[in-house]
Formats: sequence, structure tokens, C-alpha cells
Amino acid sequence: MSQDTTRAELPPALQEIADDFADLLAPQRLELLLEFSEGLPELPARYAGRLGEMEQVHECQSPIFLAVEVGDEPADAPGDRPVHLFFSAPQEAPTTRGFAGILHEGLDGLTVHEVLAVPEDAPYRFSLGEAVSPLRLRGMVGMLSRIKRQVALKTQS
Repeated sequence: MSQDTTRAELPPALQEIADDFADLLAPQRLELLLEFSEGLPELPARYAGRLGEMEQVHECQSPIFLAVEVGDEPADAPGDRPVHLFFSAPQEAPTTRGFAGILHEGLDGLTVHEVLAVPEDAPYRFSLGEAVSPLRLRGMVGMLSRIKRQVALKTQS
């Protein structure tokens, strides 16, 4: 009996980011991670100064907070509602900000179903194992896990 060794696919935007990282050498991957750090959007006014209303990601070595909103636009099915992500990460934590930037760019605006279908091993598909420590990658795993948990909680009937 053969064993299925296929991996669940990443959403297209996240796969494109993974491909971009895979095409680079380790030092260049760090540079690209820094670009994602610099591209992380600022918090909207409704969250500014209100970190207590956001969830802290304790798996990260730097203090990072996230908020997940699920759109309530009319949709044929609840799983088609868009997901929006918001992160607060200190400027002096570029690795953590970079992870948040990757997740924001790759997941923000996807539907509930698409976000919940992101494989748990997604953070390991960015070829960052040679560029950052496993402990740092654990922070990105924590971010993804919390995002998916919040989406699931916000869409339960």
C-alpha cells in the first residue's frame, strides 16, 4: 500500500512568496525578510494604542500582537467571507516583523476557507531554516496557529 506523500498546497500569494525565498541564497533571504519587515502595514487607528484588544503571540521572542477580523459582507457561504490581519511588532524586531509581513501579504484578504486550509507547516516552506534559528521560526508557526484559531472562533455558529 503506497503512502500519500503530497503536501497541502499554499494559497497562490503565499506560494509566490515561498518561491521567491527559495530562489535566493541564505544571506539574500535575510534581505528579503527585512523587506517584508519594512512593508508591514501600520495598525489602523482603531487598534493604535489598544494592544490589550489584540492577541499577543507568546511564541515570538519579541512582543508581537495580532488581530483578525472576518468580514461580514453578504456572502453565499460563511466560508467565503474575507479575513483581514493586523499586526503590531516593534521596529527593532525585524525578523518578527518580517514573519508578520509575509503572513499579512500572503493571507490578508483570503476567504475563511482559504485561511483555514493553510497547512500548519507553511512557515517552514520559506527556506528560512538556514537564515534564522528554529526558535525564531517557531514564532511564525505561533502566528499562523493563532490566526487560524481566531478565524475558526469568529466563524463558529
